[in-house]
Amino acid sequence: MTTHPETARQPAAATVRSRVRIPLVFPDGYRVEADVHTFRHLADGAEHLALALGDPSAAAAPLVRLHSECLTGDVFGSARCDCGPQLRESVRRITEAGGYLLYLRQEGRGIGLYNKLDAYDLQINGGLDTYRANTALGLPEDARDYTAAAQMLAALGAPAVRLLSNNPDKAAQLTAHGVTVTERVPTGVHLTPANHAYLRAKADHTHHTLAL
Repeated sequence: MTTHPETARQPAAATVRSRVRIPLVFPDGYRVEADVHTFRHLADGAEHLALALGDPSAAAAPLVRLHSECLTGDVFGSARCDCGPQLRESVRRITEAGGYLLYLRQEGRGIGLYNKLDAYDLQINGGLDTYRANTALGLPEDARDYTAAAQMLAALGAPAVRLLSNNPDKAAQLTAHGVTVTERVPTGVHLTPANHAYLRAKADHTHHTLAL
């Protein structure tokens, strides 16, 4: 979902609800500790999380990733997307640089898990790309709104960030909501035979920074 700067409004204030340290262990054995933050008064009412990794105060603009929840990729290792490998890469890079991973409850670019699986079926059996599959279901190509992400960053005291993302819309929406994006840092390209068409659609349709 693209929000234009001239129509965006400054999000209301959110506050940190709690913080708990959790040791993380990834399937490849990588281990790191994260301070996991929860929030009050987020605009969409969803239970988004912010993971503080490394030393977020090490730089004036911490490294930040907005990672949309992907059960199939993050948990089950689906090769139809690049979400799981991006999550693993982001945790390591943010830990090294210091910053935050915002884990946003936006399954399927905001359309939900069941709808995402229906869209997968249209991609596999109908030959549609990831965006046309959504619209064929009567749904937005991308329903994500990053107002809550901007609120979370404000509550964490991060008005300026280096954004770890290939998606220009994330930077545009954060900027429209008053967050200074000093740099957009691309993630790696996690290409598999199963996700090549998916990544190509993102590069061609929404101008993701992907060298394919």
